[in-house]
Amino acid sequence: MKFTKMQGLGNDSVCIDCTDKTIPDPETVAIRLSDRHFGVGADGVILITRSETADFGMTVYNPDGTRARLCGNGLRCVGKFVYDKGLTDKTELTVETDAGIKNIKLKVCSGRVKSVTVDMGEPTFTPEEIPLAVGAQGCIDLPVKLLGKDYRVNCVSVGNPHAVIFWGDSTDLISLDLKKLGAKLESSPLFPERTNTAFVKIIDRSTIAMRVWERGVGETLSCGTGACAALVASVLTGRSERSAQLRLLGGSLDVSWNEDNNRIYMTGPAETAFEGEVELE
Repeated sequence: MKFTKMQGLGNDSVCIDCTDKTIPDPETVAIRLSDRHFGVGADGVILITRSETADFGMTVYNPDGTRARLCGNGLRCVGKFVYDKGLTDKTELTVETDAGIKNIKLKVCSGRVKSVTVDMGEPTFTPEEIPLAVGAQGCIDLPVKLLGKDYRVNCVSVGNPHAVIFWGDSTDLISLDLKKLGAKLESSPLFPERTNTAFVKIIDRSTIAMRVWERGVGETLSCGTGACAALVASVLTGRSERSAQLRLLGGSLDVSWNEDNNRIYMTGPAETAFEGEVELE
């Protein structure tokens, strides 16, 4: 089976062209290929498919075999994949995901896609749609205790559930123990379907730094939906403008939350790392 290893700001995926084939037992395949010691190594596997309702479809599997509803960095990689591989000549595409149909615009230079803008849709704040545990009062500034310390969590869904914590501690983001805090919040009873967590530090009203813990993955160098959630939470709590640069460990994304149509737009790079072939048992 042929594959293409791709990445958006270090958030890497094994992309497989399934427009003319199907992959049996994709959960097991994702676990095997994502393994960084015995497989290709990635934050997940993306199957690129045909779609009856969009130009293409994408299905995302985490390294633990669970299925993710959406991957923002992966969407950009899908756009680059289908254009660079000659599967389309369109620079404005629709992609069917488990979180609905997403619109993307490709910036092409010398015949190759260099960056992609994704219409991520409208954020969701309804507790049952994120989802939050029954009885949760609202989504903003919720008190949560982690490892004996009190935190305030801001919850939003951008296709995937996200918990945003503003890091006002005297230590910087690099020194925070994300492995312990992220894993603890991921499995908190507040989130019946687990959650992604963004720890955020406001640099100024147009610049936001963050680290991300993704459910079923662990810490990643970048998270597109997480960056969108961080901006939305920053706007709702009066910390930032509606457009900002989101600085992640793997690089920066430009994110805007449009006041007129309530939609979030994310722009960033997509790159091909290498291609290869593996034998499926």
